Amino acid sequence: MNFPSNFLSLLLFLLLSLSSSLQSLTSPSDLSALKAFKSAIKPSSIPPWSCLASWNFSTDPCALPRRTSFSCGLLCNSAATRVTQLTLDPAGYSGTLSPLISRLTYLTVLDLSDNSFSGFIPSAISSLPNLQILTLRSNSFSGSIPPSISNLKSLESLDFSHNSLTGNLPKSLHFLSVLRRLDLSFNQLTGSIPKLPSNLLELALKRNSLSGFLDKSSFSDSNQLEVIELSENSLAGTLPAWFFLLPSLQQINLANNSLTRLEISPAAGGGSDLVAVDLGFNRIEGNVPVNFVSYPALSSLSLRYNRLRGAIPLEFSEKKTMKRLYLDGNFLTGKPPAAFFFGGGDPVSGSLGDNCLQGCPQSSQLCAPSQKPNAVCKEAYGNGRGRGKPMT
Repeated sequence: MNFPSNFLSLLLFLLLSLSSSLQSLTSPSDLSALKAFKSAIKPSSIPPWSCLASWNFSTDPCALPRRTSFSCGLLCNSAATRVTQLTLDPAGYSGTLSPLISRLTYLTVLDLSDNSFSGFIPSAISSLPNLQILTLRSNSFSGSIPPSISNLKSLESLDFSHNSLTGNLPKSLHFLSVLRRLDLSFNQLTGSIPKLPSNLLELALKRNSLSGFLDKSSFSDSNQLEVIELSENSLAGTLPAWFFLLPSLQQINLANNSLTRLEISPAAGGGSDLVAVDLGFNRIEGNVPVNFVSYPALSSLSLRYNRLRGAIPLEFSEKKTMKRLYLDGNFLTGKPPAAFFFGGGDPVSGSLGDNCLQGCPQSSQLCAPSQKPNAVCKEAYGNGRGRGKPMT
């Protein structure tokens, strides 16, 4: 079949126009940012089956349908001109994060987790006004957290955990007014905890090198905090009563720090959502605080391996919500409440072992491991003189 030459010319023109429109579909600034992003990653770390291997810039990143090029790793908006999400697969990519990422100004999600990115987190990342989720978890980023991170006014979730970040926490963190989740665990951060964002629900700073005292001003606006994970740091001094009275608090973990004193007031009006408290492996002295019993939802309490003395309050065995109780590794004396062993109902799990208790039934798992030798207990109490003679 023969076509008129003018028809063929028109068809060619249409095809060229379509090709031109496809090539310019994605915003030029986004296109240059994506090219810079990929070029900062070592080619040898890009497996042939990975998302980045499909990034072929001879086709348009936002063009649909995606069959072979840009098959995964990014999403575009409904107009198909701006990149809104960049979520890489955990393929072991290594390299640095290009500062030109700041050109993706429509980006709402940036997730590079579970790879091997290294180098500093570029401060230019703070120029992403629509970013809601920023996840760089489980990489090898180093250096400090850019103070300009507080410019991310739309940020709801920030996760830099499992990296090699150093320096202090930015004092500007509290300017992240809509932040709900902050996880900076498993880094090498130092210093104290600054003032926290007012809408924060979850705070995770586990296994860093944070030090100093817990300051009330840091938590003064934290009326929505539900989970506080501060274990494996070097926080010291007194854990004050106001800390337990944060109105929305459900879980506290301050194990493996250097706390020496514990103050706890009764739950305000009996209204508290506190469910779990872990203060094990500190240096807390004094008696077991009976005021924990006033927290109506408390079901798990660990005060193990501290320096507590005296008897176990009878009220602990009468608390129906208590399911897990760890008081092992202290210098507690007297007989443990009989209701722990013969009270009926659901038994409490945990441990009362490695104390100076008398009459803890060896047949009960709650009494394992065995109690301290008599000589150790006598030495701890000044050879039996003074308060709470441990054994007869």
